[in-house]
Order: sequence, then C-alpha cells, then structure tokens
Amino acid sequence: MERHIGSMTSESIDPFTPPNPDQVRAHRVHAALARIAERHAATDEQRSRQVHPQVLGPHEAIRLVSLLASGTAQREETEPEVDTADITAALTLVPLARGEMDQLETALLLMARGRGLTWQEIAFGLGLGTAQAARQRYERLAGRAGTD
Repeated sequence: MERHIGSMTSESIDPFTPPNPDQVRAHRVHAALARIAERHAATDEQRSRQVHPQVLGPHEAIRLVSLLASGTAQREETEPEVDTADITAALTLVPLARGEMDQLETALLLMARGRGLTWQEIAFGLGLGTAQAARQRYERLAGRAGTD
C-alpha cells in the first residue's frame, strides 16, 4: 500500500527505489523558475528589464500567438482573432527565436565554465546524463553559432 506524504508517496522516498527522472526534473524546473522569479523578477521593473518596451521580441510573439490561438490567453474585445496568417508569421519567427536561444545557451555554458562549474554539474543542470553529453552539446551549439 502506498503512503502519501505531501505531494510525494512512500514509493518515491523508498531508498531502494531509484527516483523517477522525469518527476525529479519537473520538480527542479519548478524550483528553478521560483528561484529566479524570487531573486531577479520579483517586481515589475525587474521583469521588464528583459523586454524592449516598444518592440515585440520573436520569442514573445511566438508565445503570444500560441497562447491566443490555444485559448490560454484571452484576447481583448477590440483585438482580432488569431488567423492563419498570424500562425504563419509566428512560425516564420521560430528559427530566429531558436537561434537566439542557442546563443543564450552557449553564453550561459561559457559563463558556467568560467565560474568553475564542471561539465558534470552542467550536465545535471541541463538534464543530461553525462559530462560528455554536456560538452558535446556545447560543441554543437558553438559550431552552429559560428556558422550563423
């Protein structure tokens, strides 16, 4: 019989049962968002540092169209409904947003190494199994960034 302890079950705290990697990763993702929000995005001013006040960034545009099209975000009364051209426009921005994310990840990996994190620690943060996988990821990203 399974005992519930908070949001965990006795099965998940059994020292002889390996943890579920997906559950552990999901918990870390939530904890990571909460930590960064609390430390660096607690106020409107802090959150707005990363957004240009007059220009919508590619990742913001993609997210906005996705949220409106799915009904997750509600449109204002005077705002037109998302149409196929809006979705096509958002899809057009995906390669640009992916490139920006690759550049951010590459820079973050370099900063992590510069601050003394090992490849194994970086692999843990990325949800990868080995230090070698983290190094290979960096090499792939750096290679793509070098060709852009």
